[in-house]
Amino acid sequence: MAIKIKIKKGDTVRVIAGSNKGAEGSVLSISRETNKAVVEGVNVVKKHNKPNAQNPQGGITEKEAPIHLSNLSLITADGKTTRVGYRMEEGVKVRFAKKTDEAI
Repeated sequence: MAIKIKIKKGDTVRVIAGSNKGAEGSVLSISRETNKAVVEGVNVVKKHNKPNAQNPQGGITEKEAPIHLSNLSLITADGKTTRVGYRMEEGVKVRFAKKTDEAI
């Protein structure tokens, strides 16, 4: 069951729950199937890579792991978290910040 996704790629978000609480970053990608997003610089994990043709040395790399959308909140221009709503403006559906009532 997919939920309504109110966060889009490129949005600036803050983590509101979990071990990365308080961290901020830009959304790199969103998975609609798992309701998760990859946020730049947040939830960084270490991945152990076996040696292969492209990387004969192998080693450990760091990359961002997905984080559930329920643990993310959009940040307004003044740096506060807000929920997201939708409304029609001049026949166009737009997102707006519920805290400041400004279009996103």
